Amino acid sequence: MATAEINGIEINYRDTGGDGPVVLFSHGFMMNHTMFDAQLEALAPDYRCIAWDERGFGGTPATGPFTYWDSANDALAILDHLGIEQAVFAGMSQGGFLSMRAALTAPERVSGLIFIDSAADVDDPETLEGNKKMVEAFAGGDDETRSFVFDVVGKIILGDERLEADWKPIWAELDAEQLQLAGATLLGREDLVDRLGEISCPTLVIHGTEDAGISLDRGYLLANGVRDSRGVVEVAGAAHAPNMTHPDEVNAAIREFLQSL
Repeated sequence: MATAEINGIEINYRDTGGDGPVVLFSHGFMMNHTMFDAQLEALAPDYRCIAWDERGFGGTPATGPFTYWDSANDALAILDHLGIEQAVFAGMSQGGFLSMRAALTAPERVSGLIFIDSAADVDDPETLEGNKKMVEAFAGGDDETRSFVFDVVGKIILGDERLEADWKPIWAELDAEQLQLAGATLLGREDLVDRLGEISCPTLVIHGTEDAGISLDRGYLLANGVRDSRGVVEVAGAAHAPNMTHPDEVNAAIREFLQSL
Protein backbone atom coordinates (compact mmCIF):
# COMPACT_ATOMS: atom_id res chain seq x y z
CA MET A 1 0.00 0.00 0.00
CA ALA A 2 1.02 3.59 -0.60
CA THR A 3 -0.28 7.08 0.11
CA ALA A 4 -0.03 10.36 -1.76
CA GLU A 5 -0.77 13.94 -0.75
CA ILE A 6 -3.17 15.01 -3.50
CA ASN A 7 -5.63 17.90 -3.71
CA GLY A 8 -5.19 18.64 -0.02
CA ILE A 9 -6.00 15.12 1.15
CA GLU A 10 -4.03 11.92 1.73
CA ILE A 11 -5.08 9.24 -0.73
CA ASN A 12 -4.49 5.57 -0.04
CA TYR A 13 -3.87 3.38 -3.09
CA ARG A 14 -2.43 0.11 -4.35
CA ASP A 15 -0.29 -0.04 -7.50
CA THR A 16 0.68 -3.42 -8.95
CA GLY A 17 3.36 -1.74 -11.08
CA GLY A 18 4.71 -3.04 -14.36
CA ASP A 19 4.96 -1.69 -17.88
CA GLY A 20 1.56 -2.81 -19.17
CA PRO A 21 -1.40 -0.58 -20.04
CA VAL A 22 -2.86 1.10 -16.95
CA VAL A 23 -6.26 0.34 -15.46
CA LEU A 24 -7.51 2.55 -12.60
CA PHE A 25 -10.16 0.89 -10.43
CA SER A 26 -12.57 3.07 -8.41
CA HIS A 27 -14.84 1.46 -5.80
CA GLY A 28 -18.48 1.88 -4.85
CA PHE A 29 -20.18 3.58 -1.90
CA MET A 30 -19.50 1.88 1.47
CA MET A 31 -16.63 -0.07 -0.10
CA ASN A 32 -12.86 0.44 -0.49
CA HIS A 33 -10.12 -0.51 -2.93
CA THR A 34 -9.97 -4.12 -1.73
CA MET A 35 -13.25 -4.88 -3.50
CA PHE A 36 -11.10 -5.20 -6.64
CA ASP A 37 -8.62 -7.72 -5.24
CA ALA A 38 -9.83 -10.44 -7.62
CA GLN A 39 -9.43 -8.14 -10.62
CA LEU A 40 -5.90 -7.06 -9.65
CA GLU A 41 -4.84 -10.65 -9.09
CA ALA A 42 -6.17 -11.73 -12.48
CA LEU A 43 -4.96 -8.76 -14.54
CA ALA A 44 -1.69 -7.72 -12.91
CA PRO A 45 0.46 -10.09 -14.97
CA ASP A 46 -0.45 -8.16 -18.13
CA TYR A 47 -1.67 -4.75 -16.93
CA ARG A 48 -0.59 -2.13 -14.44
CA CYS A 49 -3.56 -2.04 -12.07
CA ILE A 50 -4.19 0.76 -9.60
CA ALA A 51 -6.98 0.67 -7.00
CA TRP A 52 -7.57 3.50 -4.57
CA ASP A 53 -9.70 4.57 -1.62
CA GLU A 54 -12.03 7.45 -2.44
CA ARG A 55 -12.83 10.26 -0.02
CA GLY A 56 -14.58 9.05 3.11
CA PHE A 57 -13.68 5.38 2.75
CA GLY A 58 -10.75 3.08 3.49
CA GLY A 59 -7.60 5.02 4.18
CA THR A 60 -8.63 8.26 2.45
CA PRO A 61 -10.38 10.78 4.73
CA ALA A 62 -12.71 13.48 3.48
CA THR A 63 -11.77 16.85 4.96
CA GLY A 64 -15.05 18.53 4.03
CA PRO A 65 -17.91 18.50 1.51
CA PHE A 66 -16.98 17.31 -1.97
CA THR A 67 -18.53 16.29 -5.29
CA TYR A 68 -17.84 13.48 -7.73
CA TRP A 69 -16.11 16.09 -9.89
CA ASP A 70 -13.65 16.47 -7.01
CA SER A 71 -13.27 12.69 -6.90
CA ALA A 72 -12.65 12.66 -10.66
CA ASN A 73 -9.88 15.20 -10.13
CA ASP A 74 -8.47 12.98 -7.36
CA ALA A 75 -8.32 10.07 -9.81
CA LEU A 76 -6.60 12.17 -12.46
CA ALA A 77 -4.18 13.49 -9.85
CA ILE A 78 -3.22 9.92 -8.91
CA LEU A 79 -2.16 9.42 -12.52
CA ASP A 80 -0.15 12.65 -12.32
CA HIS A 81 1.47 11.51 -9.10
CA LEU A 82 2.53 8.23 -10.72
CA GLY A 83 3.66 9.85 -13.98
CA ILE A 84 0.92 8.16 -16.01
CA GLU A 85 -0.50 10.00 -19.00
CA GLN A 86 -3.50 7.81 -19.79
CA ALA A 87 -5.50 4.94 -18.29
CA VAL A 88 -8.62 2.88 -18.65
CA PHE A 89 -10.98 3.94 -15.87
CA ALA A 90 -12.95 1.06 -14.33
CA GLY A 91 -15.57 2.12 -11.80
CA MET A 92 -18.16 0.24 -9.78
CA SER A 93 -21.31 2.23 -8.90
CA GLN A 94 -20.02 5.54 -7.46
CA GLY A 95 -16.63 4.65 -8.95
CA GLY A 96 -18.41 4.87 -12.29
CA PHE A 97 -19.90 8.24 -11.36
CA LEU A 98 -16.44 9.72 -10.88
CA SER A 99 -14.92 7.89 -13.87
CA MET A 100 -17.59 9.37 -16.12
CA ARG A 101 -16.73 12.83 -14.83
CA ALA A 102 -13.04 12.20 -15.39
CA ALA A 103 -13.80 11.38 -19.04
CA LEU A 104 -15.76 14.61 -19.38
CA THR A 105 -13.09 16.65 -17.59
CA ALA A 106 -9.99 15.26 -19.33
CA PRO A 107 -10.95 12.98 -22.24
CA GLU A 108 -7.34 12.80 -23.41
CA ARG A 109 -6.43 11.03 -20.15
CA VAL A 110 -9.10 8.31 -20.40
CA SER A 111 -8.39 5.62 -22.98
CA GLY A 112 -11.45 3.59 -22.10
CA LEU A 113 -14.26 3.24 -19.58
CA ILE A 114 -15.57 0.17 -17.79
CA PHE A 115 -18.76 0.72 -15.82
CA ILE A 116 -19.70 -1.96 -13.30
CA ASP A 117 -23.31 -1.54 -12.13
CA SER A 118 -23.21 2.22 -12.51
CA ALA A 119 -25.45 4.84 -14.10
CA ALA A 120 -25.51 8.31 -15.63
CA ASP A 121 -28.95 9.26 -14.34
CA VAL A 122 -29.99 9.92 -10.75
CA ASP A 123 -31.95 7.68 -8.42
CA ASP A 124 -35.72 7.92 -8.19
CA PRO A 125 -37.18 9.81 -5.19
CA GLU A 126 -37.95 6.58 -3.29
CA THR A 127 -34.38 5.33 -3.63
CA LEU A 128 -32.96 8.71 -2.70
CA GLU A 129 -35.10 8.78 0.44
CA GLY A 130 -34.03 5.23 1.31
CA ASN A 131 -30.35 6.11 0.89
CA LYS A 132 -30.82 9.23 3.00
CA LYS A 133 -32.40 7.20 5.81
CA MET A 134 -29.58 4.66 5.57
CA VAL A 135 -26.93 7.33 6.10
CA GLU A 136 -28.93 8.93 8.95
CA ALA A 137 -29.44 5.55 10.63
CA PHE A 138 -25.75 4.78 10.47
CA ALA A 139 -24.76 8.18 11.84
CA GLY A 140 -27.28 8.41 14.64
CA GLY A 141 -28.53 4.90 15.27
CA ASP A 142 -27.70 2.47 18.04
CA ASP A 143 -25.84 -0.79 17.44
CA GLU A 144 -29.03 -2.69 16.66
CA THR A 145 -30.13 -0.11 14.10
CA ARG A 146 -26.71 -0.05 12.47
CA SER A 147 -26.66 -3.85 12.33
CA PHE A 148 -29.99 -3.77 10.50
CA VAL A 149 -28.56 -1.22 8.04
CA PHE A 150 -25.60 -3.48 7.38
CA ASP A 151 -27.94 -6.40 6.68
CA VAL A 152 -29.87 -4.34 4.13
CA VAL A 153 -26.74 -2.88 2.52
CA GLY A 154 -25.09 -6.29 2.36
CA LYS A 155 -28.01 -7.84 0.49
CA ILE A 156 -28.18 -4.94 -1.99
CA ILE A 157 -24.46 -4.67 -2.73
CA LEU A 158 -23.35 -8.28 -2.40
CA GLY A 159 -26.25 -10.68 -2.08
CA ASP A 160 -23.80 -13.27 -0.81
CA GLU A 161 -23.84 -14.32 2.85
CA ARG A 162 -20.14 -15.17 2.99
CA LEU A 163 -19.07 -11.80 1.55
CA GLU A 164 -21.60 -9.98 3.71
CA ALA A 165 -20.05 -11.55 6.81
CA ASP A 166 -16.60 -10.42 5.66
CA TRP A 167 -17.67 -6.82 5.08
CA LYS A 168 -19.91 -6.16 8.08
CA PRO A 169 -16.94 -5.70 10.46
CA ILE A 170 -15.43 -3.23 7.97
CA TRP A 171 -18.67 -1.28 7.76
CA ALA A 172 -18.91 -1.26 11.57
CA GLU A 173 -15.62 0.69 11.67
CA LEU A 174 -16.78 3.41 9.29
CA ASP A 175 -16.73 6.89 10.78
CA ALA A 176 -20.19 8.48 10.97
CA GLU A 177 -18.98 11.95 9.94
CA GLN A 178 -17.06 10.54 6.99
CA LEU A 179 -20.07 8.55 5.84
CA GLN A 180 -22.28 11.64 6.09
CA LEU A 181 -19.89 13.60 3.86
CA ALA A 182 -19.76 10.77 1.32
CA GLY A 183 -23.50 10.30 1.59
CA ALA A 184 -24.17 13.96 0.77
CA THR A 185 -22.08 13.50 -2.36
CA LEU A 186 -24.03 10.41 -3.38
CA LEU A 187 -27.41 12.03 -2.74
CA GLY A 188 -26.50 15.33 -4.39
CA ARG A 189 -25.04 14.13 -7.69
CA GLU A 190 -26.52 15.49 -10.90
CA ASP A 191 -27.98 13.71 -13.93
CA LEU A 192 -25.44 13.37 -16.77
CA VAL A 193 -27.51 11.47 -19.33
CA ASP A 194 -27.58 14.50 -21.64
CA ARG A 195 -23.76 14.65 -21.61
CA LEU A 196 -23.09 11.01 -22.45
CA GLY A 197 -22.75 11.89 -26.13
CA GLU A 198 -19.61 13.86 -25.26
CA ILE A 199 -17.85 10.64 -24.22
CA SER A 200 -16.03 9.22 -27.24
CA CYS A 201 -13.67 6.63 -25.74
CA PRO A 202 -14.50 2.90 -25.96
CA THR A 203 -16.94 2.02 -23.19
CA LEU A 204 -18.01 -1.30 -21.70
CA VAL A 205 -20.90 -1.78 -19.28
CA ILE A 206 -20.97 -4.80 -16.96
CA HIS A 207 -24.14 -5.21 -14.91
CA GLY A 208 -25.70 -7.76 -12.56
CA THR A 209 -29.14 -8.90 -13.64
CA GLU A 210 -30.39 -8.91 -10.04
CA ASP A 211 -29.03 -5.52 -9.04
CA ALA A 212 -31.56 -3.87 -6.69
CA GLY A 213 -29.42 -0.74 -6.28
CA ILE A 214 -29.07 0.28 -9.93
CA SER A 215 -31.37 -1.63 -12.24
CA LEU A 216 -30.13 -3.26 -15.44
CA ASP A 217 -32.11 -0.92 -17.69
CA ARG A 218 -30.09 2.00 -16.33
CA GLY A 219 -26.93 0.20 -17.41
CA TYR A 220 -28.34 -0.01 -20.92
CA LEU A 221 -29.27 3.69 -20.79
CA LEU A 222 -25.63 4.44 -20.03
CA ALA A 223 -24.28 2.12 -22.73
CA ASN A 224 -26.64 3.48 -25.37
CA GLY A 225 -25.72 7.09 -24.62
CA VAL A 226 -21.97 7.04 -25.23
CA ARG A 227 -20.45 7.34 -28.71
CA ASP A 228 -18.34 4.15 -28.74
CA SER A 229 -20.30 1.58 -26.76
CA ARG A 230 -18.88 -1.93 -26.65
CA GLY A 231 -22.15 -3.24 -25.30
CA VAL A 232 -23.50 -4.57 -22.02
CA VAL A 233 -22.28 -7.75 -20.35
CA GLU A 234 -25.12 -9.11 -18.22
CA VAL A 235 -23.93 -11.10 -15.22
CA ALA A 236 -26.75 -13.53 -14.54
CA GLY A 237 -27.86 -13.72 -10.92
CA ALA A 238 -25.45 -11.04 -9.70
CA ALA A 239 -26.40 -8.18 -7.40
CA HIS A 240 -24.69 -4.78 -7.25
CA ALA A 241 -21.05 -5.94 -7.12
CA PRO A 242 -20.64 -8.70 -9.71
CA ASN A 243 -16.87 -8.22 -9.77
CA MET A 244 -16.86 -9.67 -6.24
CA THR A 245 -19.56 -12.34 -6.50
CA HIS A 246 -18.80 -13.45 -10.09
CA PRO A 247 -15.12 -12.53 -10.55
CA ASP A 248 -14.29 -15.06 -13.27
CA GLU A 249 -17.06 -13.83 -15.56
CA VAL A 250 -16.29 -10.17 -14.90
CA ASN A 251 -12.54 -10.63 -15.27
CA ALA A 252 -13.01 -12.34 -18.62
CA ALA A 253 -15.19 -9.47 -19.87
CA ILE A 254 -12.68 -6.87 -18.68
CA ARG A 255 -9.75 -8.70 -20.29
CA GLU A 256 -11.57 -9.07 -23.61
CA PHE A 257 -12.37 -5.35 -23.59
CA LEU A 258 -8.80 -4.35 -22.72
CA GLN A 259 -7.40 -6.58 -25.46
CA SER A 260 -9.67 -4.86 -27.98
CA LEU A 261 -8.23 -1.41 -27.33
